[in-house]
Amino acid sequence: MSKRIHIVSFDVPYPPNYGGVVDVFYKLKALKELGVKIVLHTFEYGRGEQKELNKYCDEVYYYKRKVSFKLQFSILPFIVKTRENALLKKRLLAANSAILFEGLHTTFLLKDKAFKNLKKIVRLHNIEHHYYNGLAKSETKLWKKLFFKIEALRLRKYQAVLKNAEHLFSISLAEQKYFSNVFRTKSTYLPVFSDLNFKDLLPQENYVLWHGDLRVSDNIKSALFAIDVVKNTQYKLIIASSFLPEIIKQQCKDHHNIVIDTLEKENVLEELLLKAKVNLLFTYQATGIKLKLLNALAKSRFVIVNDLMIDGSGLSDLCVVANSKQEVLHQINQLMNLSFTENDREMRKELMQPFDVKVNAQKIVDLLD
Repeated sequence: MSKRIHIVSFDVPYPPNYGGVVDVFYKLKALKELGVKIVLHTFEYGRGEQKELNKYCDEVYYYKRKVSFKLQFSILPFIVKTRENALLKKRLLAANSAILFEGLHTTFLLKDKAFKNLKKIVRLHNIEHHYYNGLAKSETKLWKKLFFKIEALRLRKYQAVLKNAEHLFSISLAEQKYFSNVFRTKSTYLPVFSDLNFKDLLPQENYVLWHGDLRVSDNIKSALFAIDVVKNTQYKLIIASSFLPEIIKQQCKDHHNIVIDTLEKENVLEELLLKAKVNLLFTYQATGIKLKLLNALAKSRFVIVNDLMIDGSGLSDLCVVANSKQEVLHQINQLMNLSFTENDREMRKELMQPFDVKVNAQKIVDLLD
């Protein structure tokens, strides 16, 4: 008899084009391949209903996220309060089945006594109060900085609700250490689900590639750093992002060796990765695991990172670590004169086996009745 699970997602997990939903989408695919019957409940606030999800789920229900200014004054975290939904509660109670909550965002029902006897599993995408404190540090607008700090305080207090779950799945080794200390044996490390497809590399082009979502303040700071490193060198830098803030545009305009690609053509990011000689990935927040790091390791050549980018990932042996402008520039100079070999690629395949989605999906299946 097929096993069945209800999954509550914080956002519509298709297309899989940003960190959190990548994990959700490829988890759906892997569970489907293992024969699990999936009922997906997802909050929608701009991504629309997606027919593609019907390929992997027996049923898909959409719920509007209640984004209202007055909800910022709730004692509950804004990301939780805006996802409270009576119809979702009714459907889950009627189903009387195991539930996987994606992210702390979706866990408002954990405090509800009506769910006491249901199997409740939570996939933790971050230590959320650490993440929001990091956003506050990177943010330049005062009102946003204040919101992030308040949200971090609310999230720190709220996360105690996780004690009501039967099991927690953390997304990185560093976060597993944290959650296992706080919630003891209820937490297990479950590597991120993604499309780790080692495609054949395209003919090499000697450019440095930076890619990321430039709607996020941490990524803006990271892109500005990449520009500052490369702007007065002979090397070409490509900034790849579907969103382009004015500050990035202004910083690039006087430097002919810096090119912006807004990823308007299909599969252009993958093509950029498959051709790039060097990838530069910096972060100022040690939260979760960066999917763009996995993407670069699977689909490109050399990857330069700072310590925070690989914190808790177990992938340090596959990267070149540099933490200052001078160190990064030195490593670019070195790597541009090195060949990326087939042995390098085989080592990546071997060390990235823990990210096998089928093996990791089975860990979820083993918890189901």
